[in-house]
Amino acid sequence: MTARLSPGDRAPGFALPAHDGSTVSLEGLLAQGGRVVVYFYPAAMTPGCTTQACDFRDSLDALNASGHRVVGISRDPVEKLARFAERDGITFPLLSDPDHAVLEAYGAWGEKTNYGRTSVGVVRSTVVVGPGGTVELAQYNVRAKGHVAKLRRDLGLDA
Repeated sequence: MTARLSPGDRAPGFALPAHDGSTVSLEGLLAQGGRVVVYFYPAAMTPGCTTQACDFRDSLDALNASGHRVVGISRDPVEKLARFAERDGITFPLLSDPDHAVLEAYGAWGEKTNYGRTSVGVVRSTVVVGPGGTVELAQYNVRAKGHVAKLRRDLGLDA
């Protein structure tokens, strides 16, 4: 199990290939101003991950308007992420971390239990990074369904 981040921790930097062929870095996202919502998900095009990505897609205008940039990270290859983005109209960056170095740095890689079976892999997680590059919110073992609505409430975006 990798160490999890907590509010006040320095967010690990990253530069990863995106579904659109670009390279996206935390530094570049922070340079746009505002905060960065980095969410980690197990596998593109699976039911839970599709639900979560579409929820972020559907909330993207409100998140962007409040100064939050969204980026999703998984172990999937760029080609699969491109198909996922195309199929579901995902307009925010989906990044590929095949060696799970960034997943580990963010504490989103480790042992998990699903349907009574224990395995090692991506722990569905969300980390909000503030303008100074520090963690403002870190949530681990989140549920795919309803997570974005809860995150919006936790960020004070829904009155």
